Amino acid sequence: MECPHLGSSVCIAPDSAKFPQGSPSSWCCSGAGIVTLSDEYQLSTFSSPLHKTLLIATVTSQVCRSNKSPWVCLTCSSVHCGRYVNGHAKKHYEDAQIPITNHKKTEKQEKVQHTVCMDCSSYSTYCYRCDDFVVNDTKLGLVQKVREHLQNLENSAFTSDRHRKRKLLENSSLNSKLLKVNGSTAALCATGLRNLGNTCFMNAILQSLSNIQQFCCYFKELPAVELRNGKTAGRRTYHTRSQGDNNVSLVEEFRKTLCALWQGSQTAFSPESLFYVVWKIMPNFRGYQQQDAHEFMRYLLDHLHLELQGGFNGVSRSVILQENSSLSASNKCCINGASTVVTAIFGGILQNEVNCLICGTESRKFDPFLDLSLDIPSQFRNKRTKNQENGPMCTLRDCLRSFTDLEELDETELYMCHKCKKKQKSTKKFWIQKLPKVLCLHLKRFHWTAYLRNKVDTYVEFPLRGLDMKCYLLEPENSGPESCLYDLAAVVVHHGSGVGSGHYTAYAAHEGRWFHFNDSTVTLTDEETVVKAKAYILFYVERQAKSGSDKL
Repeated sequence: MECPHLGSSVCIAPDSAKFPQGSPSSWCCSGAGIVTLSDEYQLSTFSSPLHKTLLIATVTSQVCRSNKSPWVCLTCSSVHCGRYVNGHAKKHYEDAQIPITNHKKTEKQEKVQHTVCMDCSSYSTYCYRCDDFVVNDTKLGLVQKVREHLQNLENSAFTSDRHRKRKLLENSSLNSKLLKVNGSTAALCATGLRNLGNTCFMNAILQSLSNIQQFCCYFKELPAVELRNGKTAGRRTYHTRSQGDNNVSLVEEFRKTLCALWQGSQTAFSPESLFYVVWKIMPNFRGYQQQDAHEFMRYLLDHLHLELQGGFNGVSRSVILQENSSLSASNKCCINGASTVVTAIFGGILQNEVNCLICGTESRKFDPFLDLSLDIPSQFRNKRTKNQENGPMCTLRDCLRSFTDLEELDETELYMCHKCKKKQKSTKKFWIQKLPKVLCLHLKRFHWTAYLRNKVDTYVEFPLRGLDMKCYLLEPENSGPESCLYDLAAVVVHHGSGVGSGHYTAYAAHEGRWFHFNDSTVTLTDEETVVKAKAYILFYVERQAKSGSDKL
């Protein structure tokens, strides 16, 4: 949003000597502790005002010192922890307003507000009076100057510390990277994602995609987008909201988020910059209400695909779309234009066969897909859980068979037969003409009744290894013995009863070990726990080498 308070709040010089030493993203909060209930009881036992004053001074002298999510005040350059830690940055703002509300305002007090601060990790700017993040700047560009100064400090600290960290990681054994937290084993090499307010749907998808090696490596190896020229050219760059919507780059923020994961940091990464780019280009996801993880994944992949096309061989996106308005026979899996890493990895092709039941006319068409949405067959819905003894077990094969089997369309889906010249009853069948490198399977757990969108909570059994897709292919004889086998890479799980509520987590395999990603918390887990999960989205990676694993 456009903030009207920058002129009266941004007062610090970019080269201010008041800044702490070291990396800005690791600066510690200087906020004081507060008097707890037990302290208040102790205060009541002292009759002497002097004793009370001394005790209060002792308690408030306890400094927070948290280095999680440091925010720097753009009025006085003091550093406090942000809104997702102990909220001392907000308390600093509130304390600064007391003289203004209790006393007559002076000209100096009106100018100095302490209302605007900057996140030292994402370099986003927040105004407490507006209660929102800021996208504009002062007339002199002070916010951008402070941002660049913090980036220079971060770059210097990063360069000097890189060699030491690399040597430390190389010498560390596997067990030294693990830490016992609340009785469970937390993986220090994995980095969690901070929940920004019902953003678990985004975090689960990002963690899943970060563990699909081919996809993740492509983005991590991309060069940083040069958003500025001059002295900062060639250095580590970050998204600048004040530059306007034209320079917003989803690819760049996605790349930086993936680079932040698996760096060995114990501090959860805040995907704040990525989230606000999502807000700008995906209006459906604005706000802090719970969203559908599958819907977000589709929007994310589609927009990454379109943005990557925009820089395809230096040709604008609009030109590419005009020249590739129809899918050619040799490039049918290219969705909305030229092929990108999105379609190269997730892109497959379905053949849709429709037969008129009156005249027998057959119609075929090819449909590209990035994922397959599978119904849970009605006979399994709400009939069985993992621990029940009786009743049939729903398997992933049942869902795939339901998707590909011959189906008679009902009265609401009559087919326009070109031979009969009118809508007729017909049958439909799907074949997979081309399998993708990464097969994404979405189990349709949410369905509409008369007025509500209910959840199908049925457990669906799925394999960790050797998912065989050969029997669903249109021409299985043209496929090799190993080309149709897939191994599980990640699982997204929805906990709760409704799509607009509940919580999303993800399981993913990384270097032979399984991890559970629950927002900022990452823990090691085992295969037995993974297979018991009530999967919502499954990511299977095409097997490259022969293995003796069992087939589905």
